[in-house]
Amino acid sequence: MTLAGVGIGWRPELAGFAARREGLGFAEVVAESLHDGQPLPDGLEALLARGVPVVPHGVRLSLGSTEEPDPGRVAHLAALAERLGSPLVSEHVAFVRGGGLEAGHLLPVPRTREALAVLAGNVRLAQAELGVPLALEHVAALLEWPAPELEEAAFLTELLERTGAWLLLDVANLHANARNHGGDPLAFLDALPLERIAYVHVAGGVERDGLYHDTHAHPTPPAVLELVAEVCARCAGPARFTGGPPRRSPGPPRRDPPGVMLERDDAYPPEPELAAELDAIAAATRAGVIRR
Repeated sequence: MTLAGVGIGWRPELAGFAARREGLGFAEVVAESLHDGQPLPDGLEALLARGVPVVPHGVRLSLGSTEEPDPGRVAHLAALAERLGSPLVSEHVAFVRGGGLEAGHLLPVPRTREALAVLAGNVRLAQAELGVPLALEHVAALLEWPAPELEEAAFLTELLERTGAWLLLDVANLHANARNHGGDPLAFLDALPLERIAYVHVAGGVERDGLYHDTHAHPTPPAVLELVAEVCARCAGPARFTGGPPRRSPGPPRRDPPGVMLERDDAYPPEPELAAELDAIAAATRAGVIRR
């Protein structure tokens, strides 16, 4: 199964909007916001009843830590995927804890071969228990570790090759990192195995004190929508969530663009504004297909 259409990150504050949104492609829910043994929120139950795919999105697995993933957290993610009938789960190329300390934030992994080996090992440990394919998301980072041995796109590509994982491409994070650290977003896209995209994130942000912050609380900027179009113009290959190794040949052009979803976590706008933002995302995907 592939994710398609325009989706939204499900939040209790957006439950009514999601329930009323015609043609919603899919939804994503923060895995740690749902608890074993408790009923699903009514809004999520309603989406499942409509046949809308719901993907658990983990934020606490800390795959980039030197410690192995906590078995209880992995088990929770696996059980939630089964409960929701999800086609896949997603997590971050990041760490949130180390040495018994919790950072409370998604921190970037050093782009060294030693860190890559640890990360790939942790990903494989998680995959062995999840029961569904795993998609990995690169993060927006206000800092970079010194002396990287790999560019970010090469780091991600090798991680996908070593693990057979899928890519959760976040074009808002790509935009933020390019603004803050330099680099060409289009060259980044060209260096990735885009046939491995599971789905795409978009979100808004704001510049403060000379840095661009990926806030998830502001409208999606035009530059991020343009990156959505560029992704859709470049995507190739009828990808399927088989969980198998990446295909090095992209294959024939895919007929449909990847699923693209909006993340909104604060300062929720009125429903007409939110609907217009989803419509703008849909228009960007169509523009990319036409460009292709």
